[in-house]
Amino acid sequence: MTTTDSTTATSTDNAPSTPPPGARPLSAARTLATAARVLRQLRHDPRSIGLMILVPCAMLVLLRYVFDASPRTFDSIGASLLGVFPLITMFLVTSIATLRERTSGTLERLLAMPLGKGDLIAGYALAFGLVAVVQSALATGLALWALGLDVVGSAWLLLLVALLDALLGTALGLFVSAFASSEFQAVQFMPAVIFPQLLLCGLFAPRDTMHPVLEAISDVLPMSYAVDGMNQVLRHPDITGDFVRDAAIVAGCAVLVLGLGAATLRRRTT
Repeated sequence: MTTTDSTTATSTDNAPSTPPPGARPLSAARTLATAARVLRQLRHDPRSIGLMILVPCAMLVLLRYVFDASPRTFDSIGASLLGVFPLITMFLVTSIATLRERTSGTLERLLAMPLGKGDLIAGYALAFGLVAVVQSALATGLALWALGLDVVGSAWLLLLVALLDALLGTALGLFVSAFASSEFQAVQFMPAVIFPQLLLCGLFAPRDTMHPVLEAISDVLPMSYAVDGMNQVLRHPDITGDFVRDAAIVAGCAVLVLGLGAATLRRRTT
């Protein structure tokens, strides 16, 4: 009896254990499968597609004709808003879509499978990132060739910053969805997360003319560097050191927030 118990205990100790969802290493196959599932869901949600792809374009058209008598004003702020609009729409759609996964129980069922939190977040980021590419390309093309936005730098650099801004909005949306228990609460995070950045990013007044406390706060907000990067393309024909810094900070913030989103992701909403 003792020998049997000892053998059983040894066998149990040596049996491979399944790591918890958060500890599973990233898998390209699982990430791609998650991204494909999210894209299939989006295909059947025309309202979300319209919000992500068409609304930024509509806002740029509206802005252009608001300043119809002053095209130079549109040139001065249009490039900045070309990055701000995609960031806001991707934040809103991503936060609500991820929250639906929890409230419907889908997330809990997925994490019960061999799917880690990192796979889920990476899959979402990849899916919405592909949508962001389409969104940014359409908005940039519309602004430059249909609305007459006049920039000194390359259109490709403008597209790059717009894409990075959209990816940052996706990352922020994934992150804040962990702290909301309903879609209404997810929307409420916009005034807390997006509006302060919008006011302090330098869109309405140069950051160096703000109160020193507000200027210091703006220095740590990623949208400030998104707007700065757009302004670099607007004013300089070549890639500048400031542009590289701004793009790197926006990209780094997106990666950092995605990591925080994977760490704080919960299976269900209580």
